[in-house]
Amino acid sequence: MILKIVKYPDSVLKKVSKSVVSINKDTLKLIEDMFETMYDAPGVGLAAPQVGILQRILVIDVGHLENEVHKPDPKAIINPVITLKEDKIIWEEGCLSLPQLILPMERSKKISVEGLDRAGKPIKYLAEDLLAVAFQHEIDHLDGKLLVDKLSHLKKDLYLKKLKKMEETGTIEKGKGVYVG
Repeated sequence: MILKIVKYPDSVLKKVSKSVVSINKDTLKLIEDMFETMYDAPGVGLAAPQVGILQRILVIDVGHLENEVHKPDPKAIINPVITLKEDKIIWEEGCLSLPQLILPMERSKKISVEGLDRAGKPIKYLAEDLLAVAFQHEIDHLDGKLLVDKLSHLKKDLYLKKLKKMEETGTIEKGKGVYVG
């Protein structure tokens, strides 16, 4: 089922998500629905707060190349924690909750992320470049941090006015820009 993506300035996006205590059929359904929503958006990452659920769950699919063919590579992680950060990279990021806002962000180029898989077993990802950026972006959502927080008050106000005008006129274009989640 495709879920409604929460848009800025909804206050749920600024709240810190709670750890998942037990993984059950509702958790697994949420993960499947998050993947479906992310692919439909389209995006490469989605955190549970972006669909109004304050749980530490995220999904990512930046794909991978296999014999020159781009193939899906879906990843779901519950209660993710970054355990290692190396090097720096500047990446142009967008966000499904912040339509048409794209900002250069400094992130760690390489990271290690640990958490639980869908079966509740420990999982670890070593990520670099886009995958590392996507993990960091989605974990920021779990901590109530948004790209828009990096803007000055004036630029934030201008973006909010632009967003309201786009919503009123129906000019927000699906898939426009670079969306990380």
